[in-house]
Amino acid sequence: MLKIENTVLVVVDIQGKLATLMHEKEKFFENAAKMIKGCLALNIPVLWNEQLPDKLGETVEDIKTVLTGKNPLIKKTFSCCGNELFVSELKKLGRKQVLVIGMETHICVYQSVMDLLADGHDVHVVGDAVSSRSLENKMIGTRAMREAGARVTNVEMALFEMLRVAEGDAFKQIIRIVK
Repeated sequence: MLKIENTVLVVVDIQGKLATLMHEKEKFFENAAKMIKGCLALNIPVLWNEQLPDKLGETVEDIKTVLTGKNPLIKKTFSCCGNELFVSELKKLGRKQVLVIGMETHICVYQSVMDLLADGHDVHVVGDAVSSRSLENKMIGTRAMREAGARVTNVEMALFEMLRVAEGDAFKQIIRIVK
C-alpha cells in the first residue's frame, strides 16, 4: 500500500500541441491536475518533467497552474531516468514508492516506469491520469507496465489509500479536490 512518507509523484511530459491530441484530453488533464493537487495537499514531493520544451512546447496551462512555484526537469530522453538531474532528485528524496502520471502511456510513461522498476522502485501508474493519442496505445502501454510489475491505480484510489482515515484537514482537502 502507498504511504505518504514513502511516495513521490512523477509528472511526465504533459506538454505542447501533442497534449491536445491525447485521448479524452479534458478528462486526462482534469485527473492529472487532481493527482498533483492531492499530492501537494499531502506534502508529497512532485518531480515535474518536460521533454525538449523548446521544440515540443511547455506544459499545458491546466497542469502548469497547479505546479506554481516548481520548476520542470528538462530531458532529452523518453524515460525520465535518462535525465541525470531527475535521477539525482529522486535519489535525494529517498522514497521508493513512485506514482506516475503523464503522456504518452506507451512511450515516455512506459519507458520511465520500466527504468524505475529496474531500479527497484514500487511503481504505481495512475491509469486515469495517463494518456496516449489513441485508447489502444494507452491500453497496450498500461498492460505492458502491469505485466512488468507496476501497479495500476487511479486518482481517488491512490489518494484515499495514502490517507487511510476519513477525518482531519488532509481528508477535507482531498474531498474538495476529488469532487
